[in-house]
Amino acid sequence: MRAKEFIKEGIGKHHEEHAAVHQGIAKVRDPGGWYPSYHQMRTGMALASADGSKEPIKVDSESWMGKFWTQHPYTEEEHNMYQQVRKVIPTEYHQVLPWEKSKEPDTTHKTSPVAKHPKNQYGI
Repeated sequence: MRAKEFIKEGIGKHHEEHAAVHQGIAKVRDPGGWYPSYHQMRTGMALASADGSKEPIKVDSESWMGKFWTQHPYTEEEHNMYQQVRKVIPTEYHQVLPWEKSKEPDTTHKTSPVAKHPKNQYGI
């Protein structure tokens, strides 16, 4: 059997056999088609607060990051790597929080609330 006999794809076409088993498919993008990945993310966030009723949902028009992606370096080396890359790749860059070592809140437990496992007669 040749691949073309069981792969039924075409450029820009939804095969009729596939359409027979799919339902409710829609193609979507932001008006103008400028930023489809951000539009998809915002759609997913709105979908999480929807309940399927006919009532409109209340959604903030923009998250704290707006139409930007975010970078979250874990180490100082990664932070320095991002800065090094920004010198080569033209990037609109806004520092939201300065990089510094993470600090645990004062309310964090310093000792385990679980009792230590008792040792057996062999000290293990």
